[in-house]
Amino acid sequence: MSTMLTPVLFLIIWTLIVWGWMYATRIPAMKAAKIDPQSAIHPGSLSSLPTKTRVIADNYNHLHEQPTIFYALAFYSHLVGVADEINIALAWGYVALRVAHSLSQIVLRKVMARFAVFFLSTIILIIIAIRNLWALGV
Repeated sequence: MSTMLTPVLFLIIWTLIVWGWMYATRIPAMKAAKIDPQSAIHPGSLSSLPTKTRVIADNYNHLHEQPTIFYALAFYSHLVGVADEINIALAWGYVALRVAHSLSQIVLRKVMARFAVFFLSTIILIIIAIRNLWALGV
């Protein structure tokens, strides 16, 4: 059964998958580059790692930025009863686009493709927010 919170769970699971992917590539890359883990105390200290390794960490960070708005909207929609079929479908669309965003950043590494997916996912958040406002009678 799909509720407004089921897509939240799936995005959390995806974030944890990217976390595992990040460390599965970062640790061997650090060993190969002979980087002392303590030197990673400062942001940017791992800039000598290959792009294919860094983009995974960048995406992991991105999964903690805009999705916070999604989480808030999903919980709000669920709690106030605006978790109808349309908002649930939009939530699933958002999750699918976030996975596509991750893959475009990590695998394709094409900025404009990633931007297009980010833009569409943002539009979904705006639609969910507007639908919640309409439910308030605003």
